Amino acid sequence: MYHSLKPWLFRSDPEQAHDVTMRLLSLTSEHPGALRLASWLFEKRDPRLEIHRFGLHCLSPIGLAAGFDKNALATPAWASLGFGFVEVGSVTALAQAGNPKPRLFRLPEDEALINRFGFNNDGAEVVAKRLEQQRPHLRVPVGVNIGKSKVVPLENAVDDYLTSFHKLWDVGDYFVVNVSSPNTAGLRDLQQAGMIDGLLEPIAHFVAGRKPLFVKVTVDAPDAHLEAVANAAQRLGLTGIVVSNTTVTRDNLQNPQQHETGGLSGKPLAERAVAQLRAIKQHAPELGLIAVGGISSSPDVITRMRAGATLVQLYTGLVYEGPFVLRRIYRELLEYVKAEKLLALSEIIGADA
Repeated sequence: MYHSLKPWLFRSDPEQAHDVTMRLLSLTSEHPGALRLASWLFEKRDPRLEIHRFGLHCLSPIGLAAGFDKNALATPAWASLGFGFVEVGSVTALAQAGNPKPRLFRLPEDEALINRFGFNNDGAEVVAKRLEQQRPHLRVPVGVNIGKSKVVPLENAVDDYLTSFHKLWDVGDYFVVNVSSPNTAGLRDLQQAGMIDGLLEPIAHFVAGRKPLFVKVTVDAPDAHLEAVANAAQRLGLTGIVVSNTTVTRDNLQNPQQHETGGLSGKPLAERAVAQLRAIKQHAPELGLIAVGGISSSPDVITRMRAGATLVQLYTGLVYEGPFVLRRIYRELLEYVKAEKLLALSEIIGADA
């Protein structure tokens, strides 16, 4: 059904189509009957797909990546679409409009997107209140991805991040420190050795192991920066790393809009994201890993999990494959579990590491 509608949907402005989708999902979240209908259409649950790690009980290893539901507008609906967990944001301490439009571009020939949103969101206080109201209706863990407010200089980044943590602490099941978006000037500098420790240490001190804490990196990070992040995460007792954010590179793309500035996501990111995942697993095998970037099929999920990821996330794959993609992936994953004579899919985590 979705693939017959996709040509019509793709004729509309990408951000406008996204906003319409979010309004529909937000309305769905407010009506129990609509949530039950969505569950009947899209959910495929099986205990063999459940993941019990990091103190979280995820109904499947597949979650919604940050960036799709920045403002936690439709958090209850994502479980009814079949997601095992949800990550909202990026959220900043201060509400901000983001970059000028247009700022989202489809590259259909490449099954990719380019965005330069710039952390457009309602701010930590508003998002916290919204999640608090939704709390009784949530069936899966909700992570909160936190970024730096644009107007805050890098030297004040720690206080800005901590403001968000304080406001959102009670409503997040896990947290992600985003230092890797290409759309906030200077943000990626925080991944450097000498800066990442100064940012993560006070955050880790605040969290103090009470909830899972991750840091999100980019495939564009040099090896030295990546090692610095992994070393800091290990030393400070973080739960792990989210691998990886969008890329600013434009290798072997076909669509002429490839030259738009911003972060590229989707299929072209997959190979590099897997390579980075393997590198981090080898360098810091005890860190937990969440994989994102170019995932849209059961082989994608299996490859990431065997490479060491405990959980994976979708964003661009959902845009191109539609809301039934999770049912298909889960069906194929269960066939894989049966064929491999596994008791649970979680048995493959790190099998190739």
